[in-house]
Amino acid sequence: MRHAALAYGIAPTDYRLPESLSLGRVRLQVNDLARSLAFYTEVLGLRVLSEHGAEALLGAADGTPLVELHAIPGTRPLAPHGRLGLFHFAILLPNREALGRLVSHLATTGARAGASDHLVSEALYLNDPDGLGIEVYSDRPRDSWRHDARQLQMASEPLDLRALVQAAGSDPWSGMPAGTTMGHVHLHVGDLDQASAFYHEALGLDRVVWSYPGALFLSAGGYHHHLGLNTWAAGTPPAGPTDARLLSWDVHLPSAADIEAALTSVERAGFAVERDEMGGTVRDPWGTALRLRR
Repeated sequence: MRHAALAYGIAPTDYRLPESLSLGRVRLQVNDLARSLAFYTEVLGLRVLSEHGAEALLGAADGTPLVELHAIPGTRPLAPHGRLGLFHFAILLPNREALGRLVSHLATTGARAGASDHLVSEALYLNDPDGLGIEVYSDRPRDSWRHDARQLQMASEPLDLRALVQAAGSDPWSGMPAGTTMGHVHLHVGDLDQASAFYHEALGLDRVVWSYPGALFLSAGGYHHHLGLNTWAAGTPPAGPTDARLLSWDVHLPSAADIEAALTSVERAGFAVERDEMGGTVRDPWGTALRLRR
C-alpha cells in the first residue's frame, strides 16, 4: 500500500503500518465481574455482548466489541501512576452530540469525571472500580486540525461542558451508540526513546506529537493518535499478575500479509513475536501485549 505524503508527523525509517489500521478490543483484568459490569453498563453505557463464567465481552449498540473483562478475585486496584502499563484506553464516539449526552448522563449518576479540550478532540476521563483509566471522546473535523512544521498541535485545555450539553439537544443518553469504536490506547512506559524504538521504528507507527511534556503520540494514516506514551509513572514496576491491568490491546490490519509484514519488522528489530492462527502478539519493553489481528 502506498502512503500519502505526510503533511505532519515523522514516518519510521523502514516498515510503516497501513493507513487503514483500526483498533479493536482491550482485554482487562479486574477483581469483581459483577461490580465491573455494573459500572461499564450503567455508568459508561456499554452493552454485554457475551458472558461466560468470570469473563464478559462488552460493546456498542451495533455489537462492536470494545472491552473484554477477565475477573480474578484478589486483584488489587491500580493506584494513579502506580504501575507501568495502562494509563487509559479511549472510546471514540461517532459525534459530538453523543459526548454531550454522556455529559448529562454522568451528572445524573454522580460519577466523577475529568474533562479536557485537546484541540483535535473533546474528552471525558473516568476510572473504573479497579482504578483503570478510561477516556471517552469525540473528534473535531480533521480539516480543523492544525500543525506547526511537522508536529500536530495538541493541548490539554478546559473543556466547555455547557456547549457540549447544548449540542446534545433534548435526546437522552441511551448507551454507547452505533459507530462507537476504540479510538486509541495510552500507556505508561519507562523510557520514551525505548518506546519509540519499539512502536515507531519496529512496529511502524508515525510520530505525530513529540514535544508534549513527558509524552509521545503516534498514529497511522495521519490520525492524531492511535497510541499515547508517557513517562509519568517511570520508576514504578509494570503491572503484574495480581494487579488490575491491561492484558492486551488489539490492532486490526487489512490482510494477513500486512500482519506478517508487521511481525517481521518487529522481529527484525530484535523483539520477540508470538504467531498464532489469528495473527500474532508482540510485547513492548515493559511487557504490554499488543495483538495484531485482521
